[in-house]
Formats: sequence, structure tokens, C-alpha cells
Amino acid sequence: MSKWILIGISLLGLVYNVILMWRKMKEIRALPETEFGCSGEELWQSQKKHFWFNFIGPGIIANFFDTLGIGSFAPTSTMFKVAKSCDDILVPGTLNVGDTVPVCVEAAAFFGLVDMDILTLVTMIVASVLGSYLMAGIVSKFDRKHVRYALFVGLMILSIVMLARWAGWGPFKLEGTEMGLRGVKLIVAIVVNFILGGLMSIGVGLYAPCMALCVLLGLDAKCAFPAMMGSCAFLMAYGNGPKFIKEGRYDMNACWAMALGGGVIGVPIAAWIVGSMPTHILTLMVVIVCFITSLLYLKDGIQKGSEA
Repeated sequence: MSKWILIGISLLGLVYNVILMWRKMKEIRALPETEFGCSGEELWQSQKKHFWFNFIGPGIIANFFDTLGIGSFAPTSTMFKVAKSCDDILVPGTLNVGDTVPVCVEAAAFFGLVDMDILTLVTMIVASVLGSYLMAGIVSKFDRKHVRYALFVGLMILSIVMLARWAGWGPFKLEGTEMGLRGVKLIVAIVVNFILGGLMSIGVGLYAPCMALCVLLGLDAKCAFPAMMGSCAFLMAYGNGPKFIKEGRYDMNACWAMALGGGVIGVPIAAWIVGSMPTHILTLMVVIVCFITSLLYLKDGIQKGSEA
């Protein structure tokens, strides 16, 4: 029953954001002039020519890999830049608004596919949402450069430990088999996910660290998917997404393309693959994702420093 409630909340968030997008689209298209020096209808038509590229690239392809736990923001940003299919100033809002629907579909799919302990799942999700809300003002003052370097080191260490666990080296077990946590392990999961939710405020992705957290605490690797996707879905559906929509700082056409391409095609295909993948292989995939993500944090720390 509890899992169906979570699925319902995810789908409600999806519908809520679609309604907000539709209403804001009509409002913007009716404007006689926008900040871009053209009418709202002219802005819509200029964005419309990139619809099919954004449907296939940022929509289907990026959200396919997002469902595998690799993330969609980085590849989507790259596609936007290379194809010039989204104005740079609208990229942050477009990433959050456009991916809200696919991420809600991801969460709903994995709530149903993975038989994870409901107490563990709900407390981790609630912790991440509270962390995002309560820590936003604090973590937004952090120096991004040092956060990125710290995450590079942390994820690199986690990757090595998980690889040792996967291979059965030394004192490590082959892989986690638990579907839920209790006691100290549950407290650790709640505290860490609270922090990860807070770090979302400065653009630090939750996926890879949450995957590592679940595996290292002994959970079955498949449990990482409802935990991380549920956390992000609720954050985006009821937090970041509506805020960007209200401000109108997003590409209308690109968001519809991403919502349709990812939510209808990319996510369901990837969810089926993950759901049928052997845990041993899935655990190795988590190790690879965390290793790659650690290198991306290092790259951003060197190239961008403290820039957003």
C-alpha cells in the first residue's frame, strides 16, 4: 500500500508540473514582447525548430542513461551547446523543468519494480527533501571548487571500496543482498541523504553518491534506484521545477520534447533493462558510474573552479 502511495505522489507531481507548463506556455505565447526582444509567439516558433533534436537527444538518449544512474544534466547540457538548441541563459531552468516528468516516471517505475523496504525508502526520500529545503541557505554559500574536489576524492574512494566488495577482495563481501536497513545503518542512510539533498542546492548530483551509499551499507544494488530517483523526483516536482516555471526561465519547446521523449520512450526502456539485469552486473555498473562521476567532479573543479 505504501509503495502505491509513493507511486501516486510521483505521478501527481508529474501531472502538477505538466499543468504548470501548459498554463505558463499559454501565458508566455500571449505576451506582446519578451526579454528576448520578440513576442511570445515568435519565441515559441524560434524554439520549435529544435523540437525533434531535443526530443531524441536530451529527451530519449539522455534520460535513457539517466535511468541507468549515469545522469542526464551533463549530456543534455553538452547537446544544447553543440546543437545550439537552447539559449544558454535558459539551460538551468530547462534542465530542471524538462527532466521533471522523466524523473517522476523513473521514480514511479522503480517503486513498483524493486521490492525495497518501505521504511528505508521513505525515510531516505524525506531526509533528502528536508535537506534540500533546510540546508539550501547554508550549502549555497559553500565554495563549489572545494566541494567538487572533496566529492572527487570521496567518490573515488567509494568506487575502490565498492569494486573490492564486488570482487570479494579482502574482508569485503561479494555484494549486498539486504532490501532494507535498521539501527545504525538506517541512521547513517538518513543523515547522508539529508546532506546529499542539501548539496543539490549547489548543483551537486545526488545519483552517484546515493548509489554508493546504498551499496556500501549492504543494500541490494537495485535498491539504489528507487532511493535516488524518488529523492530527486520529489525535489524536482515540488521544488525546483515549479519555481523555474513560475519565473518563465526555461525553453518551452525543449521541455515538452524532453518530457515526451524521456517520459514516454527513454525511461521505460531503461527501466526494463535495469529491472531485468543481474545484481552482480548492476553492482559493477554502479562502481563504473561512481568512478566516472568522480572524474567529472575533478574536471569541473579544475576547469570551472567555484563557478556554477
